[in-house]
Amino acid sequence: MQDRDLNEYSPSRSLSSKHLSCSHRLCDMGSNCKTSKQQQCPYTINYLSDNTSSSGLLVEDIFHLQSGDGSTSNSSVQAPVVVGCGMKQSGGYLDGTAPDGLIGLGPGESSVPSFLAKSGLIRDSFSLCFNEDDSGRLFFGDQGSTVQQSTPFLLVDGMFSTYIVGVETCCIGNSCPKVTSFNAQFDSGTSFTFLPGHAYGAIAEEFDKQVNATRSTFQGSPWEYCYVPSSQQLPKIPTLTLMFQQNNSFVVYNPVFVSYNEQGVDGFCLAIQPTEGGMGTIGQNFMTGYRLVFDRENKKLAWSHSNCQDLSLGKRMPLSPPNGTSSSQLPADEQQRTKGHAVAPAVAVRAPQKPSVASSQTSYMISYWRHWHCHWLLLFHLLSVFY
Repeated sequence: MQDRDLNEYSPSRSLSSKHLSCSHRLCDMGSNCKTSKQQQCPYTINYLSDNTSSSGLLVEDIFHLQSGDGSTSNSSVQAPVVVGCGMKQSGGYLDGTAPDGLIGLGPGESSVPSFLAKSGLIRDSFSLCFNEDDSGRLFFGDQGSTVQQSTPFLLVDGMFSTYIVGVETCCIGNSCPKVTSFNAQFDSGTSFTFLPGHAYGAIAEEFDKQVNATRSTFQGSPWEYCYVPSSQQLPKIPTLTLMFQQNNSFVVYNPVFVSYNEQGVDGFCLAIQPTEGGMGTIGQNFMTGYRLVFDRENKKLAWSHSNCQDLSLGKRMPLSPPNGTSSSQLPADEQQRTKGHAVAPAVAVRAPQKPSVASSQTSYMISYWRHWHCHWLLLFHLLSVFY
């Protein structure tokens, strides 16, 4: 898909938009809904960081997507989705975090992949790819390449509610400290990575042993293990490897955040922070250089190395919906509902350089959310449906 100017989305200017009524099954009002036909459905979502929240109204509209790999096909699809249009924001939103809002990519019924899959437009899977140059791609319906590793998603209280995997051990270079197993959520909406205290301590200490630089501190840095190189060049950085079942490995070749000055490298930090409890979060900084496949259909996370330009070789399905399913209508309420209710999906670009306001649901940051308006952006260079 070619770059194009993108306009601000306003429900009042869209001929296909309509507000969800409070009696809709995706609405969380329940018995508080008094006049179901006239009363609109509000939403409120509170995030885990910075006292951040968003509230507004849920709107149904049509999502326009380009199919294929963006180079050989001009066909497109129209997909119904529910969007949360924010009227009141707090916390991180007021400081410029995710100024265009968030795109919901989690397993819940109100996320964009869920709507697309239940409409019969795609396989129940999508992939994210983050390149070293800060570009990237999002493909709906992608089940990955023939050369990829994978690990199963873990259930939480018997439910598939978020993208959690089990890490059996974590290695720095060729050294694998003991007692570094943990569960972690893969969350593209979190810029950096957080590990449980026991794993963090062992990994950071081993990294400190192997890196050839002087330990230092940087004002304002959220990281504990920071260094000043002996020259203006980055020294050799040991890799960080997450090991999964059946000896599958996820190698992070550059687990550091680098600070530059006019002469070159000013310093660098191991871009991991400790978190309380036994659950870690694998953030976007660990995902760079990979095509990450969130295969909800087969309940697994898959990955392969990619420069985000070689994504045409993937598993695809026809664009047309199955018999009896209309692509212009939302799935029946019974199909939409699993457990839980709508949050506020919107659409997207880059994660800010701070922990996400949306660590409870895999989301990808976008560039501006304004009072009563939702910007709908096509992610990076391409937002596609595999055909």
